[in-house]
Amino acid sequence: MIGVGLIGCGYWGPNLLRNFSDLTEVVAVADLKEERLKHISGRYPAVKMTTDYEDLLHDDRIEAVVIATPVNSHFEIALGALQAGKHVFVEKPLTTSSKHAEILINEAERRNRVLMVDHTFVYTGAVRKIRELVQSGEMGDVLYYDSVRINLGLFQHDVNVIWDLAVHDLAIMDYILPHRPCAVSATGCSHLQGEPENIAYLTLFFEDLSIAHVHVNWLSPVKIRRTLIGGSKKMVVYDDLEPSEKVKVYDKGITLSEDTRYRLQVGYRAGDMWAPQLDNSEALRTEAQHFLWCIQTGEQPLTDGHAGLRLVRILEAASESINDRGKLVELEAWRLAA
Repeated sequence: MIGVGLIGCGYWGPNLLRNFSDLTEVVAVADLKEERLKHISGRYPAVKMTTDYEDLLHDDRIEAVVIATPVNSHFEIALGALQAGKHVFVEKPLTTSSKHAEILINEAERRNRVLMVDHTFVYTGAVRKIRELVQSGEMGDVLYYDSVRINLGLFQHDVNVIWDLAVHDLAIMDYILPHRPCAVSATGCSHLQGEPENIAYLTLFFEDLSIAHVHVNWLSPVKIRRTLIGGSKKMVVYDDLEPSEKVKVYDKGITLSEDTRYRLQVGYRAGDMWAPQLDNSEALRTEAQHFLWCIQTGEQPLTDGHAGLRLVRILEAASESINDRGKLVELEAWRLAA
């Protein structure tokens, strides 16, 4: 049994606590709000409760720390945990800057500790199936990724809607697409004075001429989680809110041919639609198991610190683009300049 400590028990923390408690021993939970701890202690009477997260870092029974706090606190807490010799699982995004992410990666590697980022969607049966379809070549060349991820709230005060919602799509793309983005453009707006952008549009460009577009919004009357992935052979519709058949594969597309005057003729192909069988295991449970397995075996996590760093770099570039009304930011040039 690997002793685990949870830091932060607000919105996402209880889900992490439930899953890790089912898999291993949760020794202690830390949260600044005593009312949260009182609520949690009623369900987990054997777990130690504290308002000081450093109590967990000094507890020899705790081998791994799970961090579910606001983004701007991730770096300080994760660095302290690594320096205390703990393995670290941190909620997305990894940090608020690529510089801080690099420090955490180096610290984890220097101390031979697991650093894993909570990119939950990577561990869903739906996203794993889409990756399988892409890697097998069944979809052909990926032409575009188009996503809408909108709802009413939860408004964040330390990061904008791209850092909160679009990071999910960035994690999915990082996992399923064969190429990584080379440039980014983003536009957005805040409708609350002094608060981060609550609506944004993010466009990613790839060297293989594919393109990705993500629309995120905290101020929508409806909740939508729908993604279209277009391939040269087949296309996928992924709707995470569907109770069943979250992934639908369409044998639809276009065919090109030349007529007698050497002009391209566009034809349309309309075949069958099918919904593949998916693994319905809870993604967070699969992810927690993977974290514990990596601690036991020394295996590199699927969503390790380097994956977290790649996303933070895109998010930073997107924020720069928003501040300059959609200016195209070349990711490699931006990274070297930073």
